[in-house]
Amino acid sequence: MVKNLVIVESPTKAKTIGKMLGRNYKVVATIGHLRDLPKSQIGVDIENDFKPKYINVRGKADKINELKKLAKEAEKIYLATDPDREGEAISWHLANLLDLDLEEKNRVEFSEITKDYVKEAIKNPRKIDMGLVDSQQARRILDRIVGYKLSPILWKKIKNGLSAGRVQSVALKLIIDREKEIQSFIETEYWTIEATHRKEKDFISKFYAFSENGKEKKINDYIDENLADEILKSSDKKNFKIEKIEKKKRNKHPFMPFTTSTLQQEASKRLGYSTSRTMKIAQSLYEGINIGEEGTVGLISYMRTDSTRLSSNIVAEAKSYIVKNFGKEYSNGGSTYSKVKKGSQDAHEAVRPSSIYRTPYSISKYLRDDEYKLYNLIWQRTLASQMAKACYDITTVTISSNKNLYKASGNIIIFDGFMKVWTSNEKDNELPLLKEGEILNTTSLEKIKHFTKPKARYNEASLVKALEENGIGRPSTYASIISSLISRNYVVIDNKQLVPTDIGFKVIDLLLKHFEDIVNEKFTANMEDRLDGVANEGVNYINLLNEFYGPFEKLLEDCKKDSSDYKVKDKVLDEKCPECGHLLVEKNGRHGKFIGCSNFPNCRFVKPLVKSTGVSCPKCGHDIIEKVSKKGKVFYGCSNYPSCDFALWNKPINEKCPKCQSLLTHVKNRYGEFIKCSNENCEFEKNLKKSN
Repeated sequence: MVKNLVIVESPTKAKTIGKMLGRNYKVVATIGHLRDLPKSQIGVDIENDFKPKYINVRGKADKINELKKLAKEAEKIYLATDPDREGEAISWHLANLLDLDLEEKNRVEFSEITKDYVKEAIKNPRKIDMGLVDSQQARRILDRIVGYKLSPILWKKIKNGLSAGRVQSVALKLIIDREKEIQSFIETEYWTIEATHRKEKDFISKFYAFSENGKEKKINDYIDENLADEILKSSDKKNFKIEKIEKKKRNKHPFMPFTTSTLQQEASKRLGYSTSRTMKIAQSLYEGINIGEEGTVGLISYMRTDSTRLSSNIVAEAKSYIVKNFGKEYSNGGSTYSKVKKGSQDAHEAVRPSSIYRTPYSISKYLRDDEYKLYNLIWQRTLASQMAKACYDITTVTISSNKNLYKASGNIIIFDGFMKVWTSNEKDNELPLLKEGEILNTTSLEKIKHFTKPKARYNEASLVKALEENGIGRPSTYASIISSLISRNYVVIDNKQLVPTDIGFKVIDLLLKHFEDIVNEKFTANMEDRLDGVANEGVNYINLLNEFYGPFEKLLEDCKKDSSDYKVKDKVLDEKCPECGHLLVEKNGRHGKFIGCSNFPNCRFVKPLVKSTGVSCPKCGHDIIEKVSKKGKVFYGCSNYPSCDFALWNKPINEKCPKCQSLLTHVKNRYGEFIKCSNENCEFEKNLKKSN
């Protein structure tokens, strides 16, 4: 006989919560959805108010029967699926499967999985929120309609196996738009003029304006070489005089606690984690990890949130920890960050540790390396959000040479505040002791050539930021959106950048021509707001779907009549198939490009497309070639695989490290270009050129 039945989604979560609640509770996991729309058909009765045709998920019959049996025996049932819109819908499906009264208070949320929190949540069940359920159903139906109506058109007009998604397509358009900007960008040469001055230490000033009648006349456009030569000629190297010294204090405030998207962005920038990897690690930290004497406990709050809000308990813990370990002056007095930004659901707190007192170091031996790094990031960000602002002394020096004005600046951190915990790239850049009217010892005066650069391609972090800023999708969906773009071969990851493929371009060409609203950022953001309105304001989702589908159906019919050729053409090679004699072609596959026979499907000859780096494998001497992983990432591996497993993420060059003799690699990122050792334990790095 089961006294209390608690149903969650994850077996790990079930195990953790089961230990916390004790013998009077049986905790079982659904292991995901039990009911869903069928995969073989659209599963939506469009003519009958878009009624969804839910079916039991294949392979879940035994689980459903087990739950029905346990539910009949139980005195009380708690639906404890994830505390978000998707979890609310799963609880609603469970209520239907188990014939539960929707007016009964049986829904509980575990925003963190700690003993006190779990027991408190069990004491305060609520009714299933039908606003959240309707909102989830509206999104699911809308996405199903777009996907199942558009995808067959893509198969026919471009390539089999493609898909179109309401949010996925807009994300792809952002990537394509950026690529078009890069392709159309025209590089412009420009020059800067720098003077090096020697005192207790060298410092540099840069030309920024002309002086005319005591007023500054700044250069609005880039300085060309002729003007640079004029400035050099008219500057007197022996008469660089300090005209003005300005000193200001600048404060830098701590960052807010993590939301899902800001966690994904920082984990990408600081740890190099993909969005999907970040969410997978965060899930394990939330669901519970055995940390010795304390047992299994959830280390962070629920990781799908767009709120920066913190509970008063965690704020009080942080304040106590900061005062004890750093001093009272390092505390900002405590901030809950409870102001709700526009578009935020604010259903849960920020992503934070379940306790500040579980320091990363104290539990490090119980965590995998990637778990430790992400937990440390979350712990530091939360603690730093409760710390005082950092303070700088900023010195700006205006220097004249005839009528040419130069500027030098320096800064000193006079109070590190939150930066004691949340490290940044900012360092002291102190100028020597200078006086107004002083003539400087100028040791060099030179012009330096630069070239303008286009915007960088999106990486996962910057795409997540762009999606959030445009109100496209929701933070919980960003990882799956990026995974879909990669798995469909719409983009590949090269040097951590999202690079669109020919297929991606063709898909957007078709969608822009016939379904401009589907890939329009403002339209999609407005739809997100309206879907949120279903949850928060009781908006009728049937009306919303009707308003969308009428115009959409007409666009579908117009697109079907389009006779334009959108097919991705295979590149014909000057090489014949060894099996049938037809010419070979370069084809696009799910995992990148490969070589196949032009006589397909009559001939199925294929071979990999080998791009040699011209570098020999240090393990076996074979060529190192460019490859594409199953997740769409470009990497470099031995051509002798699987006999040799040597592989690198960065492109190797034919040089050895002067420190350890390992292969050197070429790295290019937003900070510039570098030569870096492939040996992770070696710190050798050489700057090639600075980014401008």
